[in-house]
Amino acid sequence: MDSVTTIQTLAGCSCVFIPMVLLALSIALLVWVARDAKARGMDSAALWMLLVFFLNLLGLVIYLLSRPQGNTVPCSNCGNKRLQASVKCPHCGIGS
Repeated sequence: MDSVTTIQTLAGCSCVFIPMVLLALSIALLVWVARDAKARGMDSAALWMLLVFFLNLLGLVIYLLSRPQGNTVPCSNCGNKRLQASVKCPHCGIGS
């Protein structure tokens, strides 16, 4: 009976632990999408977050294929990331 109790306890912990880890990963992914979209000058960061929230992995793939391609570099004025090819920083609005 002792091993059965141990297995039940582990199963009970995993029923709580796994959803919490998945929720934390989802929140981290949403934050990354929002920051990346803002750094790339995309006005619709909130819409991309909703797409990734509801479609999860499929939404992330759609976002990765749709976002502007290029390297992000720190802005010389505010220090936030912006696309290297962008004319002005989406955060402070100052040109490079």
